[in-house]
Amino acid sequence: QVQLVESGGGLVQAGGSLRLSCTDSGRTFTSYGMGWFRQAPGKEREFVAAVSWRGSNTAHADSVKGRFTISRENAKNMVYLQMNSLKPEDTAVYYCAATTSDPYDTRPYAYAYWGQGTQVTVSS
Repeated sequence: QVQLVESGGGLVQAGGSLRLSCTDSGRTFTSYGMGWFRQAPGKEREFVAAVSWRGSNTAHADSVKGRFTISRENAKNMVYLQMNSLKPEDTAVYYCAATTSDPYDTRPYAYAYWGQGTQVTVSS
């Protein structure tokens, strides 16, 4: 059973950085593609980044390319989202999710397992 837990969110000024982390307390996600999604108030959940189970394939939304980087360390049972040059429009709840799609998927409905989310707030 995949049980995802995110951490690392918080309040940061525009231009700052945060690193989000996601772990699986069930210790089974090493064979899953992993994704980060975000949802701002009044908006739909949107794709941010994804990584294949081996970590060799990644994808990033156009809105975060060059600023955010997804990575994973299967030996540590961890997935990360490094966020640099943050903007107020990055403010949202960020979710970690797992998919059986290979190497990954950018569509939320392709992900069967979700964490509870972590709040990221970027002040101007």
